[in-house]
Amino acid sequence: MNNLSESAKKQATDRPDSLPDAEIAPAGEALPPPEISKRAARRLLQRAFVLAGRDRTVRQHIREARVTTLWALENWRFEWTVTIERGKVQFDRRPTRAPDLTFTWPSAEEFFKSLWEGKNPDASLILAGDLGLRRYSDPVYTAFCRLLQQVMQAPFDEAGNRLL
Repeated sequence: MNNLSESAKKQATDRPDSLPDAEIAPAGEALPPPEISKRAARRLLQRAFVLAGRDRTVRQHIREARVTTLWALENWRFEWTVTIERGKVQFDRRPTRAPDLTFTWPSAEEFFKSLWEGKNPDASLILAGDLGLRRYSDPVYTAFCRLLQQVMQAPFDEAGNRLL
């Protein structure tokens, strides 16, 4: 028995955090990956790294690390720096000149598609640099992938603004 008035139903569906009916997939069907602009991708990536930096498990694994990593989506010519320094993860939109470790994906579309499907984008990942430093970067990478999947599914920042 539903006691909501018509105006209350309308207000519930007009909230900015609710999806329009056209975006809700029927049970058992997955939504296709959204078209992501470069600008939206920057915001999603930055949000996922901010959340990864707050992850207690990640911070415990990188307490003594000092690693500068470069992350790149080649076909978009899109690069960013992630610095792991004594328990903190710092994101910078500019590429570093001397990374200790480089993560490269040839295709941005494949990168985002695999994340949308719930898989880590390891299949097309190209690593270069000091691979011994992966023991520090792997917890950040794993948390980043997990959190980017969540951010893509619910693309809102802390203030409730849409990231896409």
